[in-house]
Amino acid sequence: MQNYELKNREIEKQFAGVAESEPDRFATRLSLSWSNWGFGMESLSDSAARLQEYGIEWIELHGNHYGPDLGYKTSETRAILSDHGLSVAGVCGMFSADNDLSSNRPVVRQAAIDYVRRELDFAEEVNATYLLVVPGAVGRPVPNDDTEFERSAETLRSIAHLFDQAGVRAAIEPIRSAEVSFCHTIIDAKRYLEAVDHPAIAHINGDVYHMQSEESHIGMAIVDAGAQLANIHLADSNRDALGDGSMDVDTMIRALYLAGHNEENRFVTPEPLGPGGDPYPAMNGLPDPDTLDSLVSRTASYFRSREQAVREKAGMG
Repeated sequence: MQNYELKNREIEKQFAGVAESEPDRFATRLSLSWSNWGFGMESLSDSAARLQEYGIEWIELHGNHYGPDLGYKTSETRAILSDHGLSVAGVCGMFSADNDLSSNRPVVRQAAIDYVRRELDFAEEVNATYLLVVPGAVGRPVPNDDTEFERSAETLRSIAHLFDQAGVRAAIEPIRSAEVSFCHTIIDAKRYLEAVDHPAIAHINGDVYHMQSEESHIGMAIVDAGAQLANIHLADSNRDALGDGSMDVDTMIRALYLAGHNEENRFVTPEPLGPGGDPYPAMNGLPDPDTLDSLVSRTASYFRSREQAVREKAGMG
């Protein structure tokens, strides 16, 4: 067997063992959400209707409060989501060179702080459980200098109390080295959390697309993240719908159960942004509704079918 197959087998053995000895741990299924920033300029009501149609009950909202006059309005958002049976899992914070926690320009770090304040206010109002935080600018893979890690941790620590006051968890997302200059792996995220050193900044947002580039084994990294993993973004190996690439979804599902990810307020959140190129311009463009329908329907049905297959193989319903 190849090395990754040996690791797959170890995770499957652990999963089967727990399913037999502690079946109550796996009684609750994984909570399936959806990250909607890839839907671009589509209205939230249209996006919510799509998710409702395909049986998704949670949503990760685009953190689009880039200024005081921009972004989702609380009362309107709550009404739309309520009408479509959706609850907010979390808010996907978007960090670029304009609001970089690690910047060597204080005015930019202040912009990041202001952005986090706005998103935390909104997250609290819509009952989100987490706000995704990227320690450095996405789209800047070259370091500014050798102190950006420390600046980022110091900046986030200075506003950690705001997460505590809002009752919202900070979920640090490692991103592949082609897109960010630091914090690429689960181990990196843990080191960053230790540097921030605040109980409100204690969780991780995984992303299997980035993990396939940076982790030696996605399943093992999920197990290692354990209870710190608040959410995980899903896409297949080509960043397309699940089932359209070579991602080992079964091993990933087993690892999530072993990490206790089927507990309350922990989410599995597809984010298939499409193969190739830079997905971020689409965030501010008009999407093709038929393409989005296909992404959601195929991903949701494939994930649920694989979760069922994994459970049945281990003797569970």
